[in-house]
Amino acid sequence: MTKRVAVLAVDPVNGFGLFQYLEAFFENGISYKVFAVADQKEIRTNSGISLSADDVIANLKGHEDEYDALVFACGDAIPVFRDNADKAYNVNLLEVIKTFGERGKLMIGHCAGAMMFDLTGITQGKKVAVHPLGKAAIRNGIATDNKSEVDGNFFTAQEENTIWTMMPQLLQALKSD
Repeated sequence: MTKRVAVLAVDPVNGFGLFQYLEAFFENGISYKVFAVADQKEIRTNSGISLSADDVIANLKGHEDEYDALVFACGDAIPVFRDNADKAYNVNLLEVIKTFGERGKLMIGHCAGAMMFDLTGITQGKKVAVHPLGKAAIRNGIATDNKSEVDGNFFTAQEENTIWTMMPQLLQALKSD
């Protein structure tokens, strides 16, 4: 049975990373739904391209059991997360990530994905590859210098252009029962 994936896209999202995930899922017959981490479905890429997500993060909350995996697609919204952490969509983001992690679901992220996973406390003792600028923010996990890291159900990459190094293992995990 094919797994269902919830894809979280911040606003603005890094289109390069987001579309690597989506293309791989599409080409391998993996079902996914994109949730905008915003108040509305319309978001932008870092380069200014408009996108319409399938839904918003608020509507994923409480429906985590309908998905087998969570993908966090990073973007330029993360550097200003601190200034917007109290916004409802960011509170929902952290709650959804924590719920997926606590339920032992497959979790995938690039760039600041590991940092966001760590912020919720679900990476306790796990190795995570994190962008060099975010390494100091890791408190619960073990930040590595690897370009990509797989530790249990966590698939992380330092940057969006290293996603391809973990794609074979990720696709295999998504296709297995």
